[in-house]
Amino acid sequence: MAKIDVETLKYILQRNETDIRKINEIMQDIQMELQAEEEERANRPPPVKKQYTILLSDNDGSLVKKDLTGWIVQIPEDESASSTGDRIIRAAYEFNTTPKGIRMPVKTIGEACEAVTAKNFKEQQVWVRTKTPVMVVAAPNALPMERTE
Repeated sequence: MAKIDVETLKYILQRNETDIRKINEIMQDIQMELQAEEEERANRPPPVKKQYTILLSDNDGSLVKKDLTGWIVQIPEDESASSTGDRIIRAAYEFNTTPKGIRMPVKTIGEACEAVTAKNFKEQQVWVRTKTPVMVVAAPNALPMERTE
């Protein structure tokens, strides 16, 4: 919906309406609506700060010399990253109780990341940023030092 300045609206009403009382009533209604909207905006809770984590798919329990896939998710900044898996599992359980979840229940973390709705994830304070798994590359944490002679 287009936004218009209140003064511009008042000018347009004065041009097209001859009854000043009616114009004043309309402007008072508009002012009350704007004030109610501002109060509602002020009462909203502040947005939750989030941190990124990568949830790795480790099917056989060994991360050595394996192709790793995972999903990029966000959780609240002050929460432990180790709770990410539990959050996704809780969202999947909630999804499986819905009519769509009853028809096609999710059974794995991967299926949950692809099929569970954002509403279910939001209730558990987890936000999945990649619905399909992405490749995870392992790299050493040390930078090679070059000799300068």
